[in-house]
Amino acid sequence: MTTRTSAIEVAGLCKAYGGREVVAGIDLTVPAGTVYALLGPNGAGKTTTVRVLSTLLLADAGAVRVAGYDVRREADQVRAAIGVTGQFSAVDELLTGRENLRLMADLGHLGRRGAHAVVGRLLERFGLVEAADRRVATYSGGMKRRLDLAMTLVPGPRLIFLDEPTTGLDPRSRRALWGTVRELVADGVTVFLTTQYLEEADQLADRMGVLDGGRLVAEGTAAELKRLVPGGRVELQAADEETVAELARQLPQAIPNRGALTVTLPHDGSLTALRRLLDMIDGAYGLDGIEGINARAVTGLAVHTPDLDDVFLALTGRSTTDGRTSEEVRV
Repeated sequence: MTTRTSAIEVAGLCKAYGGREVVAGIDLTVPAGTVYALLGPNGAGKTTTVRVLSTLLLADAGAVRVAGYDVRREADQVRAAIGVTGQFSAVDELLTGRENLRLMADLGHLGRRGAHAVVGRLLERFGLVEAADRRVATYSGGMKRRLDLAMTLVPGPRLIFLDEPTTGLDPRSRRALWGTVRELVADGVTVFLTTQYLEEADQLADRMGVLDGGRLVAEGTAAELKRLVPGGRVELQAADEETVAELARQLPQAIPNRGALTVTLPHDGSLTALRRLLDMIDGAYGLDGIEGINARAVTGLAVHTPDLDDVFLALTGRSTTDGRTSEEVRV
């Protein structure tokens, strides 16, 4: 079951490991029948949040209701109402696809007739009919992920948690999974999604939250979050470090990156500002008092309008991945 308006209600959620606060007072509400995306860099606390919401971990503090039930006092009811697909496929590769689904049906006590109908329907829905009686070890990564999600749906949950479900998938498989998520939501299922792929959240989510250091630093629709970043930026590609240094010295607000041989400048999105910059680069020395910038030493230019990655950089000072391995930061 869900409440009339909310599938998930969280107030003051906190969780610490060994004295380190991983989730630090999260408040959020997810309306029933929508997709909510929780975004954040590695180590932000996304997986810990999912584990608490799905009763796999006990919170240290806070009130959490999922599918209308208190996750601490009514954990069994929560588990009966939800489905969870983790970061890694939980399929048995020694079994066939059909056998994996039948196993889930048996665990859910569906009965022979009910199991047969559900398994057949899910194999059809996820495009696995032809591969149904092959061992899962022969499946591609995308097929395994589709089977994993199909197994989650065997009991018929109205709320599912997808914890970075497309990690490691190729673009085609990722988009196929997005289509499946859209179909589920069209059928009235609520989806709570964690992801590092900003495009994924932009494509799927009705609302999203930005998690950083265990805190929810922003929340809203994609359009609302993008409005947090005024304008955009222009990135100049330089031929050498000397040009980078000269551009940074002569251009106000320029941010140099010597390693990448780029210089980034704020851009208000107007053609006038872009034309002024192009004229400066393409013109003779001494234009508007700027000297020493050789146009031939500027090898490229890219204009970036605000996107969700800009929101991340503005709110957290880093992108969704920061170079650390998943083993170091998975929390």
